[in-house]
Amino acid sequence: MTVERAVMLFAGLVVLTSLALTHWVHPAWVWLTALAGVNLTVASVTGFCPAAILFRRLGLRSGSASN
Repeated sequence: MTVERAVMLFAGLVVLTSLALTHWVHPAWVWLTALAGVNLTVASVTGFCPAAILFRRLGLRSGSASN
């Protein structure tokens, strides 16, 4: 798995988990979805993505997201 795919997977899991928590636990969990959206927006504009840094440190390699 590449860093790019891991970041997309992680972002998707955060959004889905947040929506489930919002539905079944407390409506305030929707802020986690908002945070994920802000992080994705900032990462696309600046190129800075904390999740990508973490995944690289864990040993994943960079590659094309479309492969």
